[in-house]
Amino acid sequence: MIGITSYGAYIPRLRLQRKAVAQANAWFAPSMMGAAKGERSMANWDEDAVTMSVEAARDCVPAHDPIKDRAFVDGLYFASTTMPFSDRQNAGIVAGALSLSESISSLDISSSQRAGTWALLAALEGGASGC
Repeated sequence: MIGITSYGAYIPRLRLQRKAVAQANAWFAPSMMGAAKGERSMANWDEDAVTMSVEAARDCVPAHDPIKDRAFVDGLYFASTTMPFSDRQNAGIVAGALSLSESISSLDISSSQRAGTWALLAALEGGASGC
């Protein structure tokens, strides 16, 4: 099958109360207190873009036979505005952590807030062309 056949998601468990943010900035913008409702997820000290992408990708690949069943993966596109490594291919690290074949196509897309969109378009075009 050609195209994107599965996807995964990962949301960090650590939570930050919006009220705490509003209280810390009350000296600057007191009007924030009225909008400080709920919470948001926040990466822990050891969760970077690579770690979170490996966790999300684990939803995409079968776990019972990691080598045999992962042979269907042809490519890995990694997009982030904040790459942990600037001189090393982050997608290669993710592929290694997932025990993917060394012959897959891997690509890092970064330095733009549209990195995720461009990675999705590249994956769709790569799948349509059979690459």
